[in-house]
Amino acid sequence: MKRFAAALLGLCLSGLAAAHSFQLGSIHIGHPWSRAMPAASQTGGVYLSLENQGKTEDKLVSASTPRAERAELHTHVNDNGVMRMRKVEGGVAIAPGQTVKFAPGSYHVMLMGLKQPLKVGDRFPLTLNFEKAGKVDVQVVVQEGNDDHAH
Repeated sequence: MKRFAAALLGLCLSGLAAAHSFQLGSIHIGHPWSRAMPAASQTGGVYLSLENQGKTEDKLVSASTPRAERAELHTHVNDNGVMRMRKVEGGVAIAPGQTVKFAPGSYHVMLMGLKQPLKVGDRFPLTLNFEKAGKVDVQVVVQEGNDDHAH
């Protein structure tokens, strides 16, 4: 019975640790995460949600992390039936009262020139730079597969 209770407590605590969020002014940043990648991979993606709880539009204009040489805002576009990744020029707008989801197959922060592999359980800092709200440092959690903890 003690093992069961300890396992249940561990599951509860891991769920709490996995679902995390940050606030910068009127911008709520939900659960920044990255997918675990093979050790040889030089790229990765960061996913999260951005909710504008304010009354004026803001824009995510850039991101950076010491974990990679470069971090760029990207999206996927349909190019004559072929999905292609493209750099987002000018930033990602977040209208008042709206939530923009950065998810696989959509917007994401593309990490290029990874300095070490993205392994399950790792955490690393990511700085998000907003046009009006300013800069905020968040912690990205590396996990397997898709995000089951999106908010």
